[in-house]
Amino acid sequence: MLGNMRTRVILWLALAIFLVPLPSRDALGAKLIRDTEIENTIRAIGSPLFEAAGLRSDDIRIFLIADETLNAFVAGGLNLFIHTGLIMNAKNVNQLAGVVAHETGHIAGGHLARFSGRIRGAGSAALVATILGALTAIATGSGEAGAAIVIGGQGAAIGSILAYSRAQEAAADQAGMQFLDETHQSSRGMRDFFKTLEDQELLPPSMQNPYVQTHPITRYRIESVESHLTRSPYRDAKPDPKLVEKFVRMRAKLQAYLNPPTDTFRDYPASDTSVAARYARAIAHYRKNDLDHALPLMDALIRDEPRNPYFAEMKGQALLEAGRIEEARDAYEKAAQLDPDSGLIRIDLARTQLALNRKPLVKAALDNLLIATRKNPEMPIAWQQLAIAYGRDGQIGMSNVASAEHALLTGKLKDALYHTARAKKKLPSGSAGWVRAEDIQELAKRRLKENEDRR
Repeated sequence: MLGNMRTRVILWLALAIFLVPLPSRDALGAKLIRDTEIENTIRAIGSPLFEAAGLRSDDIRIFLIADETLNAFVAGGLNLFIHTGLIMNAKNVNQLAGVVAHETGHIAGGHLARFSGRIRGAGSAALVATILGALTAIATGSGEAGAAIVIGGQGAAIGSILAYSRAQEAAADQAGMQFLDETHQSSRGMRDFFKTLEDQELLPPSMQNPYVQTHPITRYRIESVESHLTRSPYRDAKPDPKLVEKFVRMRAKLQAYLNPPTDTFRDYPASDTSVAARYARAIAHYRKNDLDHALPLMDALIRDEPRNPYFAEMKGQALLEAGRIEEARDAYEKAAQLDPDSGLIRIDLARTQLALNRKPLVKAALDNLLIATRKNPEMPIAWQQLAIAYGRDGQIGMSNVASAEHALLTGKLKDALYHTARAKKKLPSGSAGWVRAEDIQELAKRRLKENEDRR
């Protein structure tokens, strides 16, 4: 499905959609999507629910997996995983909110902690290794790093460890409905999503959606939600129009990137003048390398919503890939001004600044990348670009430190040792950069030893 999406080294994508290799249930190599707009949309839907559950929204890490199957799960603590297939098949924002509410119920109920406490034996340990490998790949940006941890668990299904008991499912449902009520939202979306999947349980396991395998949908659970709806004062509550619009745009954007342009033009014909449809068509034309049609659509969207950073970001990416670097920089600068907290936008802006290779722009790129690495320290491409920026600025020692960070994240431990040794020779002993180089050196040595011990 992702073959149509243009990837670069470290697998970064248009509109700051970053893809990270992720060991999947069947080892087919599903990928993680990083995109500021999409992540912000899911967080806008989830934040009220997280807060109602007594959780800090900023503590919940949201991951979007590029996989056409319907699935969502929580793993490794406060990590919420959502498949693109679930978003694309959700009929409305209320259904997606219902799924997020249910998964929040698992987190708030401590189901993962209690379940992991019961894990015993080599087989279960292998399943844990599979989960940890997936999370490591996400955190490091390295498929190889994740695969190294998954070795002992190959052939085991992540679904087995994520499967909850019926009691836990019922408890998560009840908690999710409570969170929806507390945030004045209807539980109809949860019920409708369950109904969509109900018939799946009659199919052979190989034909079932993963969500059904890990979250058994029973008639009792559906009836429980329906019973709650008869008592809930919010059963007929309408979703926030702003969230509805964000949801519609998110689906249009995902479809335009994940599906062939011909499908996008069919589903979002020129007769559809909505913002979401124009957004999807602009992306589809861009993916066809047809900037003559893409840019006018992009410019019209920017004129209509001059405060929207993601339209400017989209234009910057299209121009960058067309080699129109100066124009791309202007677009990215506008996007960064509108959303200064987006580390992903700052990375792309810095790339255009470095591509122009002018001294003042190198300084600006350095500033943007320092911000980006603080906000997204797990992104290898940010450290790679920071190493380039430090080098061009004449700060060779710090360039070596950034290269060491990149090597550590991508599992190239010997390269990390090489760069830290060079950094420590060039930086004043005891300086912040020197201390960080020493920390990386110790981490790399420890991981090399752990790898040797596993052999």
